[in-house]
Amino acid sequence: MSLSITAAEKAILADLSIPPRPQVLLTITQETKKAEPNVAVIAEAIASDVGISGAVLQVVNSAAFRRLNEIKSIHQAVMTLGINRVFPIVKAVALKSAMPASKVLDAFWLEANLLAGCAAATAEELGYESAKDNAYMLGLFHQAGVPALLQAFPEYEKQLAEANNMGWAALAEYERREYGTSHATVAALIAQQWSLPKVMVEAIYYQHDSAGLFQGEELSASSLLMLAILKIARIVAYRKLGVSSEEEAWQDNYDGLLNFLNYEDQQLEDVLNAVAEAQSPA
Repeated sequence: MSLSITAAEKAILADLSIPPRPQVLLTITQETKKAEPNVAVIAEAIASDVGISGAVLQVVNSAAFRRLNEIKSIHQAVMTLGINRVFPIVKAVALKSAMPASKVLDAFWLEANLLAGCAAATAEELGYESAKDNAYMLGLFHQAGVPALLQAFPEYEKQLAEANNMGWAALAEYERREYGTSHATVAALIAQQWSLPKVMVEAIYYQHDSAGLFQGEELSASSLLMLAILKIARIVAYRKLGVSSEEEAWQDNYDGLLNFLNYEDQQLEDVLNAVAEAQSPA
């Protein structure tokens, strides 16, 4: 299933400031396309950006990744984890650095970090260890449209402040009425522009319109898995934050999730508890 963008929406999106990929990502992408990528070049490219490299080390050593031994350098991270695991994390942290700094977004980025950690833990608890890095990136990327909308529409700050009270799906509806697009659509386009995998772009695009998708055949099983990871991560994160507005969206998807995962209620409850526990300080 491809993204459905209206002509009016295309005109609006053309005026939004979607951040380009930073040079470090372009360098890594070019190197990984070679028959024999040079690991040293990739590590040096990441390390050349102090902000991104520091954030990458913080992530790979965080509770979400449950490492026994601390990784102390980018070169060690690339050699230990491999570029296929490090690159999604680089993309995730590069996104934040590419966005305009704003005190209005301080709480937003704290929530995004929690969501990313929950997504990584969810992938592990569901038995998809190899998807943890992409799940982390999905958790951080899926609301990337928010900073872009805030930059384009300063009055959006008032609605953003109420997002957790009104619910993010309700906020998306408000955005469509007022601006002709939504943070989910903008985030999906950013993900597409940053060359994220199609399954992640689809999960981001349908993050608030997923009711019924788990029972249908519109999306591939891989896209639905990423969407399932995102749904679980969101409900765990917002429950930890004491936000009740996401409960309705969770219930709308609950039965579909159970069927897709082939889980019983208690199995899913165990996953929720384990993901929540993974975010608690040791």
